[in-house]
Amino acid sequence: MVAGVENVVEETIGVTSAVTSSVTSPPQIPKQRGEALLDAAVRYAEERHWDVFPGTWLEVDEGRQRCSCGDAGCAAPGAHHAREDWANQATGSATAARRLWSKQPTASILLPTGRTFDAIDVPETAGFLALARMERMELTLGPVTCTPDRRMQFFVLPGAAAKVPDLVRKLGWPPASLDLDAFGEGSYVAAPPTRFGGRGAVQWACRPTAANRWLPDAEELISPLAYACGREGRR
Repeated sequence: MVAGVENVVEETIGVTSAVTSSVTSPPQIPKQRGEALLDAAVRYAEERHWDVFPGTWLEVDEGRQRCSCGDAGCAAPGAHHAREDWANQATGSATAARRLWSKQPTASILLPTGRTFDAIDVPETAGFLALARMERMELTLGPVTCTPDRRMQFFVLPGAAAKVPDLVRKLGWPPASLDLDAFGEGSYVAAPPTRFGGRGAVQWACRPTAANRWLPDAEELISPLAYACGREGRR
């Protein structure tokens, strides 16, 4: 990790506590980091007015964790949609969210993009480099997640997915040359404290606060993000 970025990591990501268990005890799914999934889902709907919907969850089969979808080779165990009509299931009602997670308390929390926000997705190393650069530029950030598959997602105003390719071209980068994508209508992101199998939980690199309720436009963040992705791509 580049010098200076480590400080950003220490300040924004809490250290995950070690989980111990008795050898004689039956296999257990590790507890979600921090608050319960139901409480988090309700809070996202109630406090942020984000639409939420429950995804798959983790189960134990013969001592091993597996995704509730039943696919032994699932790429995102316990962290993807469980129904094809997930877009219709998504709700911004705290009451409805509580009812949904009461039925399956261990279901992942998924947030549809293209509604109240889009998400710009970059590799973790580029994301932390960009965060350090944004701090020096005194840019106002929205919430940012860090996933167990070493990706970071920057929440921005809706419409980013359509604009990002042209914004990247204007900066002199062919879009296909950067490991940078934007999720808009028809996509979703996993929210903390959702777990990706045994790989760990989604965390906030920049937590939702009253100060970042108003999201930045993609144009405000694309330059440092593209620069960081281009720099990482040359390594």
